[in-house]
Amino acid sequence: MNIARTICLGFLAVITVGTILLMMPFSTSDGSWNSPLVALFTSTSAVCVTGLAVVDTGSDFSFWGQLFILLLIQVGGLGYMTINSFLMLLIGRKFDFRQKLAIQDSFDRPFLQGSRNLVRSILATTLIFELTGALLLIYFFARENGFDRGLWLGLFHSISAWNNAGFSLFSDSLVAYQSSLFINIVISGLIIFGGIGYQVIIELYLWADSLLFKRGRYCFSLNFKVVTSTTLVLLIMGTIAMFFAEFSNSKTLANLDWQSKILTAGFQSVTTRTAGFNTIDIGSMSVASLFIVMGLMFVGASPSGTAGGIKTTTLRILATCTRAVLRGKEEVILYQRSVPVSLILKAIAVAFGSAMFIAAATIFVAIFNSNFPFLRIFFEVISAFSTTGLSTGITADLSAVAKLTLIATMYAGRVGILALIAAIIGESVPSAIEYPEENLLVG
Repeated sequence: MNIARTICLGFLAVITVGTILLMMPFSTSDGSWNSPLVALFTSTSAVCVTGLAVVDTGSDFSFWGQLFILLLIQVGGLGYMTINSFLMLLIGRKFDFRQKLAIQDSFDRPFLQGSRNLVRSILATTLIFELTGALLLIYFFARENGFDRGLWLGLFHSISAWNNAGFSLFSDSLVAYQSSLFINIVISGLIIFGGIGYQVIIELYLWADSLLFKRGRYCFSLNFKVVTSTTLVLLIMGTIAMFFAEFSNSKTLANLDWQSKILTAGFQSVTTRTAGFNTIDIGSMSVASLFIVMGLMFVGASPSGTAGGIKTTTLRILATCTRAVLRGKEEVILYQRSVPVSLILKAIAVAFGSAMFIAAATIFVAIFNSNFPFLRIFFEVISAFSTTGLSTGITADLSAVAKLTLIATMYAGRVGILALIAAIIGESVPSAIEYPEENLLVG
């Protein structure tokens, strides 16, 4: 039972419990037993913070069903190891060496010290952002729906946005609020900070603390610089690309005023980074826009956050590797720091493994659903693997085999392709053998 298997089995256990709860009659709006496949799909989508749905969350599930989905989103967003560590803190148990190793692996930390403080910081950060978002959204929704309904809408959408889950209690997601500056800013802020990673947020806090109390100059880590710069570039480029690709599309942006066009394009650039909310009909987007969205979904957000994808750091390492090769350099340099070969190999493995899994899942879904266009199937699989949750509207109409494939795809995307492989084949055994080098033709 290695660490990867512990994490993977932990997620499976939570999904199983969620499936049983969502099957119960008190979880459905009509009081009948829920379909096992629907319950399994919804539970997996919630735990894997994806947002893909085969039924309408707001109308097909009762309050208890929606509450269970929200709890599953929270557990999935924090991660199995964080929840397990939190329970250990509550009962007063100390972390053993294995627990510290698991936390180190979950958050990609280079050291073991301070694991308890890290868990406390993650929980505090989550609570602060979710409560702040909930209060702002409650204020907005209560004016339209009354306090009781507004309270539930605000709390649900705040937790869903922070965890990049994309679940909404509105049948059209947030299309009705595409011109609302308030909703767009609050939801986008929760999505960005939730997906940027806890380590980046903690560094921002430490920087602000050193600035306010004059503790000296704070030096940001390489991870912070790469994550923030890459995220900013992707958000800006995504907004510009979405704006021009959909500018003349009468079903999306063409009939909106200039402010709403920019706002809507910006929101889609944010939410395609594995959040899953939408303010336009995804199925009505042009082919060019769908490819843009697929690219952004595949990249996803950042490590140690609540989002999926191959992550911004992987993209940046691969892009810098390409630039180094083109310039004839043998080192990969980022912000005057040399990137270790082990990280480069890991980035290549993540990107290649993810691409192969998506290709296999797409072929498998296409075989059993030949009546759907290939682009829509490909879009659906990438959305599932990157735990985004955006859909062109074919999720509910897919065959049972295709839905099971998407369930496996969402699961693989949430636990991580490398962790899944390590859980299946076991940890690699170090070897003392060194082999001679030999060149071969590449490219």
